[in-house]
Amino acid sequence: MSVQTHVQSVSSPVVDLKPTLAKNGFSGLWRLVRGYRLMYVGAILALALMALFNTAKFLLVGHLTDNVLTQSVDDLPLSLLAIALGFIGLALFQGFFAFLSGRLAAQVAESMGVRLRDFLFDHIQRLPYTYHDSAKTGDLIQRATSDVESIQRFFSEQATGVGRILLLFFVNLLAVMTLHWQLGLLSVIVIPVVVATSIFFFRRASTAFDLMQDEESKLTTTLQESLTGVRVVKAFARQDFEETKFEHDNLNRFKRGRRLLLMHTFFWPLTDIMTATQMLFGFFVGALLAISGEISIGTYMAYAGLVIYIIFPIRELGRLIVQMATGMVSYKRISEVIKADREDLGFDVPPPVKTLRGEFTFKEVTFAYRTGDAVLRDIDFEIKPGQTVALLGSTGSGKTSLVNLLPRFYEYTQGSIKLDGIELNQYPRWFLRQHIGIVEQQPFLFSRSIRDNIAFGSGRTVTDAEIEAAAKAAALHDTIVSFPNGYGTLVGEKGVTLSGGQKQRMALARTLLKNPRILILDDATSAVDTETESQIREALLGLMEGRTTFLIAHRIQSVMIADLILVMDKGRIIERGTHDHLMTQGGVYRQIYEMQAQIELELERELNRVGL
Repeated sequence: MSVQTHVQSVSSPVVDLKPTLAKNGFSGLWRLVRGYRLMYVGAILALALMALFNTAKFLLVGHLTDNVLTQSVDDLPLSLLAIALGFIGLALFQGFFAFLSGRLAAQVAESMGVRLRDFLFDHIQRLPYTYHDSAKTGDLIQRATSDVESIQRFFSEQATGVGRILLLFFVNLLAVMTLHWQLGLLSVIVIPVVVATSIFFFRRASTAFDLMQDEESKLTTTLQESLTGVRVVKAFARQDFEETKFEHDNLNRFKRGRRLLLMHTFFWPLTDIMTATQMLFGFFVGALLAISGEISIGTYMAYAGLVIYIIFPIRELGRLIVQMATGMVSYKRISEVIKADREDLGFDVPPPVKTLRGEFTFKEVTFAYRTGDAVLRDIDFEIKPGQTVALLGSTGSGKTSLVNLLPRFYEYTQGSIKLDGIELNQYPRWFLRQHIGIVEQQPFLFSRSIRDNIAFGSGRTVTDAEIEAAAKAAALHDTIVSFPNGYGTLVGEKGVTLSGGQKQRMALARTLLKNPRILILDDATSAVDTETESQIREALLGLMEGRTTFLIAHRIQSVMIADLILVMDKGRIIERGTHDHLMTQGGVYRQIYEMQAQIELELERELNRVGL
């Protein structure tokens, strides 16, 4: 069984999180825990019970003082033992429900995090080319990792922390009010001021955290690009330049983080002063009432313990409100990704035909990217099933843009493209991509075994015999078996352990195994030497046989075999015909041919001169 098949067999369906989107952040976050809400409510109820047992301890202190220690009790040792056991029991129950609440909240946060990461990974892969044209890899990584962790902390620590604080506040305030309602009211004078201050800081901390996350995304992008292109950096000795760029982004991240930290450091002393003043004021008033005999010593002892759990939870509430800004900002950033519309592959749309012949008709086709001028203008040509059309032209002439229309990576804006007599946009994307094979100029290989890389594009379970047959057809089998682990050899990141020719032939083997009806070869021999190019060309001829092929190349030798050659410039076709026909025209094609022939002749003379 291949790795691909194994992953498919153990993965669970990805839950669609688009319905969780909401303008209000708290509403959206609550929707995110859909399916785990009952468990989260259980965590909150456990907090309520924990708060009740905590309050009961201080009421028991008041009972001990008023009814046991200051009164004549018949069996004092037995009463003290009972109260001691009561304290132990209350502490045990309080600890148990605190543990239960934390466990349930953590389970909800982790389960939601797994589901959110799974969705984001699946969603990002299914977003259209137009989205990835403008999105930065580092920013997407940041949103799928750091922002998800912020939301997890929101549910596991911050939301439950707010629930615990509010429950402690109201339960203990109610208890104080039953002891002496005037004293209870005097004990919460500063609360509205603390809450207002917290909300003030919350709004500013949200903005500061948002800006910090943006800078961290830039930093992640810089690091990701530098590590991915580390060989280019070394080859051009640009380490100092990259270091300067990283230090600049890192300094910006530091400034944003420092601003957020300064907000916290200013907030804490301010709320500490307010809450400490309130507590001392409460102790002072309570002491006066006890001295005057308006309340008992036991009531004052109970009040002294209860008021701590009124004031300090509110102090913590301010901290959590400010910290909750991180979860709100992260939800907003993740929502921006979630709300992006996926590419409609059309799995529910039956294809107009069961099999493709591969006949294409382009008629006055014009295409422009989302912003900017048209990159293709008035494209007209026909290609019969099994024929090869070659696209020749300078960089930016529109060759790759043209072939990207075939699998419907992009939609043409004007004109008509017909495949087997049916408009191309009538075919669902999944069907087109199932029957189109692409060999790119720089093939991407995964950090997996050679076997898995070749089998990657097949979309089905394949046997070792099929993989080896594809490798033999791509002239790669002998090279693979020379490796110590053969087809089990792990390929380095992006195939760095293989030569350019080996990577290209592996991409050919991958495409051969897919067995597509239509083939796109995007400059597949441009990055290899002449000898390797000859080997790849032989493999390509076998791959192209009987398939409609679009061939992009810069070397005349690669396009001479084509049934139709299109010379492109600035998005238009300026010449067309076979090799023999274009050679008689004396146009751009012939000029390119003569220029390349002269270069090859001079190279051959130089090699002969040095004796090679």
